[in-house]
Amino acid sequence: MDLQITKHQFLVTGASDGFGRQVAEVLASEGARVVAVARNEEKLKELSDRFPGLIETIPGDLFDDEFLNELIAKCQDKHLQGVFVNAGGPPPMGFQESEITDWDKAYKTVVRWKIKLVKGLLPVFKSNDYGRILFLESASLRQPVADLVLSNSLRLAIAGAAKTLSLEVADEGITVNILAPGFHETNAVKRIINKKSETQNISKQKAKEQITSGIPVGFAGNPANLASLATWLLSPLSEFVTGQTYVIDGGNSRSTSI
Repeated sequence: MDLQITKHQFLVTGASDGFGRQVAEVLASEGARVVAVARNEEKLKELSDRFPGLIETIPGDLFDDEFLNELIAKCQDKHLQGVFVNAGGPPPMGFQESEITDWDKAYKTVVRWKIKLVKGLLPVFKSNDYGRILFLESASLRQPVADLVLSNSLRLAIAGAAKTLSLEVADEGITVNILAPGFHETNAVKRIINKKSETQNISKQKAKEQITSGIPVGFAGNPANLASLATWLLSPLSEFVTGQTYVIDGGNSRSTSI
């Protein structure tokens, strides 16, 4: 299938690992140009070396306001067609063990930088009368995940913001959507497994088995497969899709709401 993204340019954050890395790779394999952002400069170089001439790397910390200002400024001169908004989530913990300082930090890592980045990129998309904004959040938008109170709570703020924005810019050629993955083979899930192992005093293998046994399909997801859906949502073919949240969790959510 021709996704019509050859020579399109996308900003991908959190591109050194996990979902961000996979999305950057799939976009580049389809002939798109990628501006890859992450803190790990070495991993970014590995990514760039795999796709010569297609991936520009900008190392830096998205949670740092000064770097975020610089990134937004650099993007004003780029003919961006879309952005994949993604970064690691807050640490696993329950409500009762959380401190107010944990909530302050989680607001910065889950909400604040994403809002600032998207607001900074909107003029670029508006000037082009075209744009694809895709957030990577969590299946906790549909159903809370144990020991992830910070993620369960604050990602809902992004869902509300994304839905509101999608309505505001729907007639300007700009779409806004969310991918909400459940358990996939990523480092973030490893942290959840470690937390479960610690709190229940069981082995990491046993913790993983308990998690995957609760997934109807019987296994954790492959980030590369999710990246294929992300690439389609970032392409012109998704022009009639906006304001949507796609939960990819192997059937784990018991909710019938959409």
